[in-house]
Amino acid sequence: MEWIVLLSIGLLAGAIGSLVGLGGGVIIVPALIYFGTYTSLVEGMNPQTAVGTSLVIMIFTGLSSTLAYLKHKTVDYKSGLIFFAGSGPGSILGAWVNKGLNMESFNLYFGIFMILVAVILMIRNKLKPIEKFRNASFQREFTDPSGETFRYGYPPLLGVVIAFVVGFTSGLFGIGGGSLMVPAMILIFLFPPHVAVATSMFMIFLSALVSSGTHVLFGNVKWLYALALIPGAWIGAKVGAYINTKLESKVLVSVLRIILILIGIRLIYQGMTG
Repeated sequence: MEWIVLLSIGLLAGAIGSLVGLGGGVIIVPALIYFGTYTSLVEGMNPQTAVGTSLVIMIFTGLSSTLAYLKHKTVDYKSGLIFFAGSGPGSILGAWVNKGLNMESFNLYFGIFMILVAVILMIRNKLKPIEKFRNASFQREFTDPSGETFRYGYPPLLGVVIAFVVGFTSGLFGIGGGSLMVPAMILIFLFPPHVAVATSMFMIFLSALVSSGTHVLFGNVKWLYALALIPGAWIGAKVGAYINTKLESKVLVSVLRIILILIGIRLIYQGMTG
């Protein structure tokens, strides 16, 4: 039964994470903590093992969706590597800070972060892009399959700083970091949305390699659970990437932000009451 549950969690996390560029950790970590706390299906789960196991899954989610986006040529590799220069060190620091969190403090901080993510998803379409970076020092150009050309740019140093914060939250909470990076890429750096999501998943793949490696050294990975989650996450990521190229994801995002708020409130309550 636990294999079916874990496979389903991986499938859902991979699909949602790839579709909207979140990486899937916002689904996997709360699910592992819930089933580890309130059921006997997942044993020996604490904040460190939930985060470490989730980040191993993020490697496969990121790789699977990146390979899928490769076919549509929507990955901006140069930008992804620039962002990784910040997210890589940030993810190591986040993994180190995670060591000192008990279940109550982790639930409290993660719950607050989940609500923050939901608010970002809620307002990101209402915010106007910052035009001042359109003529920034680093310029990129993308032509979509229909032949429309997009031009965008950003200061590389600012990109690295933002990516460092994203990497820190990834290593700390076991999420991909796309919840912060995708809105920043779209609103601040004027990335086309499909390119932002695809490039975010590429960065998530690279960051997850580093942060999961750190958690492996700390002994925070439940490998048996990871093996059960990986197939679902791999298939789900491909499904999400395919849907992303065909449909607008507004409905899913609306449902997702409600779920994140409810999960966030529950985690905060658990963190405050123990």
